[in-house]
Amino acid sequence: MSRRSVGEAFALVLVGCLAVSSTAVAQGPPDREALARNPPLFMELARKTLKWDEPAEPAKIVGPIYSVGTKGLSVFLVKTTEGLIVINTPMPGSGRMVEAAIRKIGFDPKDIRLLLAGHAHSDHVGAHAFLQERSGAKVAMIDEEKDLMESGGKLDFHYGAYREFDFDPVKVDQVFGDGDVIKLGDVAITALSTNGHTRGSTTFVTNVVDSGKVYTVVFPNGLSINPGYRLAKNPSYFGIEANFRRTLRVLELLKPDIWLAPHTETYDFEGKLARSATEGVKAWVDPDGYRLWLISQRENLEATVNEELGIKPRPKP
Repeated sequence: MSRRSVGEAFALVLVGCLAVSSTAVAQGPPDREALARNPPLFMELARKTLKWDEPAEPAKIVGPIYSVGTKGLSVFLVKTTEGLIVINTPMPGSGRMVEAAIRKIGFDPKDIRLLLAGHAHSDHVGAHAFLQERSGAKVAMIDEEKDLMESGGKLDFHYGAYREFDFDPVKVDQVFGDGDVIKLGDVAITALSTNGHTRGSTTFVTNVVDSGKVYTVVFPNGLSINPGYRLAKNPSYFGIEANFRRTLRVLELLKPDIWLAPHTETYDFEGKLARSATEGVKAWVDPDGYRLWLISQRENLEATVNEELGIKPRPKP
């Protein structure tokens, strides 16, 4: 499967053959401009077509890292000597689903000590408040994302006015900065500012050991250009295009063995999971896929900017 941002996945699914809402049935599948004008429809279709709310079988990925998310939204659990770290949570109302997945792989959700997220949108922090209350875990966010997290999404530059994108506000206990190392027990995770998608999107990098071998694992974030985002002309927020370009440069410098994105279709989660039954960790090792994904993200960024500025693509030779 090709590597796509969530926005590109929408283009594939919605222009395709799925009729998933009364609006889509009555008027035909909406294009990107229709989704830009109607963010609640964007959310509705995402939940239905990209399996955001469908439980997935939990699984070990590599070393202390496990998948405990849904079929469409990634949630990662990291086991440490001093408790559990959870990176991202799915939509509001999914907390019990995540708890059940954690128990199924043999851990106690009450042992969660730290909650992280790549950015504060409802599809990636929707169950943070629930898990924080149940476990007493601390929530840690990059400084630029703290206010958005604590507002329950209401301060988002694009979705803040729409209740469909709200989530339960979460008190941030720990604030970190670009390049800071977050430690819990025997696990150290480096946080990198990769803003663009939100003002505080964050990429996490860690090294883990599995069967005596060290793997660099990257959780990339910040490159999705959603319908309605404007980068070059009347930008959605000051500096958004520069942020996306800087984030691309940052992510291009990373050389992961394994990369785990917030949306499962981006990194072919289902395909890798199926292969892992026979291949083990080897199924998740995908440095070439990461490079191809970054190439597609750069092409998408340039195409978006050129379209806004009215620059026609050059014909291919």
